Amino acid sequence: MSVASEHVLDPQLLAAKRDERRAAGVACGAHALHDGYTDLIYVMLPIWQKEFGLGYAELGLLRALFSGTMAGLQIPSGLIAERLGTAAILALGTALAGAGYCVAGASAGLGLLVVALFVGGMGASTQHPLASSLMARAFAGPRSMKALGTYNFAGDIGKMTVPAAASLLLLVMSWRPALALLGALGLVAAVAIFVLTPRYGADIVSKEPRQTMAGGAHGARPRFAFPVLLTIGMLDSATRMGFLLFLPFLLTAKGASVPTVGLALTLVFAGGAVGKLVCAFIGARIGAIPTVWLTEGLTAIAIVALLPLPLEAALLVLPLIGIALNGTSSVLYGSVPDLVAPERRARAFSIFYTGTIGAGALAPAIYGVVGDALGVSTTLLVVAAIVLLTLPLSLVLRPVLARRPL
Repeated sequence: MSVASEHVLDPQLLAAKRDERRAAGVACGAHALHDGYTDLIYVMLPIWQKEFGLGYAELGLLRALFSGTMAGLQIPSGLIAERLGTAAILALGTALAGAGYCVAGASAGLGLLVVALFVGGMGASTQHPLASSLMARAFAGPRSMKALGTYNFAGDIGKMTVPAAASLLLLVMSWRPALALLGALGLVAAVAIFVLTPRYGADIVSKEPRQTMAGGAHGARPRFAFPVLLTIGMLDSATRMGFLLFLPFLLTAKGASVPTVGLALTLVFAGGAVGKLVCAFIGARIGAIPTVWLTEGLTAIAIVALLPLPLEAALLVLPLIGIALNGTSSVLYGSVPDLVAPERRARAFSIFYTGTIGAGALAPAIYGVVGDALGVSTTLLVVAAIVLLTLPLSLVLRPVLARRPL
């Protein structure tokens, strides 16, 4: 038997490949389902408004309840998973997210709906930190950025498919059984997650990564590396939300109709989905720091270039903006495993997602005040200028995020 054949038939290699496939399936599937649940609320808000006689402020509070609970409990989810394991907590969270929609489908009044969204948000808080750390653990080393980019892309697939599935169900049944059916999907997924998630055991702390970081970090202290990466992520998230806040008004000023604005947003989101996948592969090839300069620099340039363009030309630019606007996130998420010890990855991802989601939530309010004072075009110039702050910050990380061979 040849050496190649022995290598292919090596039981340990086969087991490792099997665990990689299972980890990728669990993490990407969980991301798609949870992100789909998160955006499903947008489909339901008009229905709940009519059903329960709610005002816009109450609808906003319902949305904030789910997203705020999800964001606020990510750090506790990561800490609990360190003690009880990823499989159990991710499965429990998925079951709670599904149960939340089952309860929402049984809601006879606003009170039970509030409870349902709180339960759903609590379950959703487990997905980002735990699924990300699972991918980083399964695809350790230079492959982690590509793997996390694929995981990131899977979330956008869920954002498109779950709300679309709900819309189709609402054509043939009322909203209550439709939500119950979609919620039951989460219960089934929870069982699959618990069964299929690889049990890697506790990560052993290695001295080698710390020595490597310390030895090469003459211009930056490793203890500052993760906070700097988090700051870059928060600025990137704030830029994304600030741009999306003002884009409809900019296009309307150019003569866009409501359907055209909808098309424009679709172009940005489609480009963003592509960017999450493509930029992760670019980052793995040329390194995290050059990719951040490429995507963030392109974001600033494209936003400025968009301002004087006529409507038709602006629409052509929007997919490119979407690629740059969202592509950075995959590179940043993919860099987290390089900056923290293996046993602290779930905690690090929970902090990172909490910070970036929180920044994205606050940005529209802050930029809205700026917009009232300066106008749409000037505020977008401010957005483009602030995103450039990520460039000098990224240089601080250069000693610890040197490109590794693929």
